[in-house]
Amino acid sequence: MEVGLQEVMAEERGTQAEQGAIPGIRETHGVSLFTITQATTAVFTDLFIGLTFLCFIRSGAKRVICPVNGELIGEEGDLMVFPPGSFVTLENRPVPRVGYRADGVCFTRDLLDEVFSDPAPHQPPAGIQILRAAAHRPTDILALLKATVTEESLPPLLLRHRLLEPLIWLRHQGIKLPARDDEAPSTRVRRLIETDVARPWRIGDVAGHFAMSEATFRRWLTRSGPGFARILLHTRLERGLALLQTTTLPISQIALDCGFKTPSHFSDAFRERFGIKPKSIREAEK
Repeated sequence: MEVGLQEVMAEERGTQAEQGAIPGIRETHGVSLFTITQATTAVFTDLFIGLTFLCFIRSGAKRVICPVNGELIGEEGDLMVFPPGSFVTLENRPVPRVGYRADGVCFTRDLLDEVFSDPAPHQPPAGIQILRAAAHRPTDILALLKATVTEESLPPLLLRHRLLEPLIWLRHQGIKLPARDDEAPSTRVRRLIETDVARPWRIGDVAGHFAMSEATFRRWLTRSGPGFARILLHTRLERGLALLQTTTLPISQIALDCGFKTPSHFSDAFRERFGIKPKSIREAEK
C-alpha cells in the first residue's frame, strides 16, 4: 500500500481495510498492517499518502523524492516514515529473484494526535524521514506491532496503549509528524472518493456532499490544483496500485473494484499514469 493504501481513507474512519474488506490487510483500532510486494522497478509520481505510513523495507530498496528533505534511499531493514497528507514520488527497486518487499503500517489521525499533537502554530513541514536499520533496529517495533494485533485477549485499554507505543518510540527517535491541520480541497475530495472508489462519482453529487453548487465546487477545488476528473482517475489508479502490491486479486477484478468499466481500460490508464503494465507489478519483466 504505497498510497496509501493507502493511501487512502474516509474522514478519520477510513483505512483501506475498512473501505471494502481488502484481503491481506489486517486492521485493528486504527492501525493497519499489510505486506507490499513488487517484481519490477517502477517510479510512481505524485502518490497521495492519506494516513501516517510506516514502510519497513525487507528486500530491495526504496528511493523517495521529498520536497522537504530531498532524495532519500531506504535499504533493507530501514524504516521510512511518511506524514499524513503527503504527495510523493517514489521508486521501488526489487532485487533479482527476490523482488521488492516491505511491511506497511498505517495509523489513523486520532492515534497520531495522542502522541504528536502540538499546540505550536505554523510548524514547518517534516517531510519524509528515515530511520536506519543499524542505528535504530526498527524491526523490533514492527515485531511488537505484529504481536499486538494478533493478540486477541488484550483488554481494549491495554491494546490501545500498545498500539501507541510505536508512535511514542518514533517521537523518542526524533521523528516529527504534523499536528492536525486544515486539509486541502483535493485531499477532502480524495477521502470521499476512497470510501467507494467503484461508485460512478459525478461532480454534481460530490459538490452536493460539500453543500456547494457545481460552479462553487469547481472554484473551491482549483485552490489545490487538479480538477475533479483528474482527482477521480488518480484516486482509482492509486487504489489499483495498492491492490496489486498487497493482494493476489485478479487484475480483472481489481479493475472493476476500482471503478473501471473493463480491464483493458484500467490497464491502459495504469500504464499511461505509471509507465508500467499492471501485471508487471507482480511479474518481473523479461
